[in-house]
Amino acid sequence: MYSIVNTATIFGIDSKLISVEADISEGMPIFEMVGYLSSEVKEAKERVRAALKNAGYALPIKRITVNLSPASIRKTGAGFDLPIAVAILSAIGIINCEKLPSICLCGEIGLDGKIQPVNGVLSMAMEARRNNLQIMIVPKDNLVEARLVNDLTTIGVSQISEVIELLNEGVFEAKEEALEIEETSQEDMEYDFSMINGQQALRRACEVAISGMHNMLMVGPPGAGKSMIAKCIPSILPAMDSDEQLELSKIYSVCGMFDERGGLMKKRPFRSPHHTVSPQGLVGGGQNPKPGEISLAHGGVLFLDELTEFTKSTIEMLRQPLEDKKVNISRASGSFTFPADFVMVAAMNPCSCGYYPDLNRCHCSRMSIQRYLAKISQPLLDRIDICVEAPTLNFAQIALRQKNESSADIRLRVEHVHEIQRKRYKNYDFKFNSQIPSSHIDMFCPLKAEEAKYMEEMYEKYSLTARTYHKVLRVARTIADMDGCEDISLLHLQEAICYRGLDKHYWEEGI
Repeated sequence: MYSIVNTATIFGIDSKLISVEADISEGMPIFEMVGYLSSEVKEAKERVRAALKNAGYALPIKRITVNLSPASIRKTGAGFDLPIAVAILSAIGIINCEKLPSICLCGEIGLDGKIQPVNGVLSMAMEARRNNLQIMIVPKDNLVEARLVNDLTTIGVSQISEVIELLNEGVFEAKEEALEIEETSQEDMEYDFSMINGQQALRRACEVAISGMHNMLMVGPPGAGKSMIAKCIPSILPAMDSDEQLELSKIYSVCGMFDERGGLMKKRPFRSPHHTVSPQGLVGGGQNPKPGEISLAHGGVLFLDELTEFTKSTIEMLRQPLEDKKVNISRASGSFTFPADFVMVAAMNPCSCGYYPDLNRCHCSRMSIQRYLAKISQPLLDRIDICVEAPTLNFAQIALRQKNESSADIRLRVEHVHEIQRKRYKNYDFKFNSQIPSSHIDMFCPLKAEEAKYMEEMYEKYSLTARTYHKVLRVARTIADMDGCEDISLLHLQEAICYRGLDKHYWEEGI
């Protein structure tokens, strides 16, 4: 007696279709499972045996062999419990369903036969649809998530007995259940730029950064408002389109962080990991690689507060993702690529005590400040487009009662600049000024004679590298777009150079 059932396993943030084969034959009574299985999958046989017994279906006293194919893919997670149980019940004749080859199942089974939710159902449902399967049977708690995938009949179940009855009846019609979805929008932001008093230069830098999707570093004393401004930045990002929502939702689904009540994720993510985060927690990894914070920030903002407190080996791992907008992780089980297209916003103090260059309050020695600043390497700084100072606010600025410009007003301007870039780069594989390849710099950032002479002087004065030179041109291109100018002017280059001048002042000219 033999049967085969379809399921899927998570592979990175995608899924791969898996065939669960069950064979019941004469011989020594044994329940054996093969197919490159992790420990939690191997434990499925005990959960399935107990669940079927408690549901009134005792396993036959025969040799039971279950194979999860293809054997070259490592199987992880508890979502194989339900397909294993269905494959065995089909092999012994309790389940008789002609449509089984067109069905994909997933779910963890409790010892009492209850179907428990699993991670990554959205990715599995997308894989099932891609392989032309017609029906997806999932835990009831994952039903809203599975129904986000169109052209696939999805059915939620809560007990193993319910699955057996459903398959034997052979009627697969999705019940119109009242599934509550909380509507959210980009307007539902806790932080808004209207809450920020003063810091006009910093507000301008934030708008430039988001208009061209440039990375930004804020340097200033404690209490200057760096963290609060960073939390306001997602509120000026344009709303995500449907493809972005689906990709981000898939990442959170795989990580077990997807909130079904909200449907597809509509808010831009804002991730702010603590400085004790591990390298794997930041960029992703592990024995069975999972996305890290940079992938959870995909399409949004990654905020690194107290940048100098992160271990150097951890933040240096950001170099490649900041350039490529993705992270590649290789393990013995395969190579995984996680998306990491985010805007990095970092904040730090200018010295250990936090008050340099106010020498009335800062008592750090020159060597102490140099050691503190040396925690951030020049190659990492080269990948940060905009560096801006956040000065201390005086009482008058804090107590000022006036209506500040709101995030909604700033977002309208940002959307206009994004539309300019979308039209300009519609025939290329990049979308924003920050992503212009070096080979296309001369095409999209041409300089006239006066501007070229100025940049030559700045190149020598600030000892720029080829990378930082191109960064300046990309930022200038964004500033020109904000002003509605086709050509980059001297004024645009001067502002872009100002955003490089701060790191030069702190890191090389010394104290």
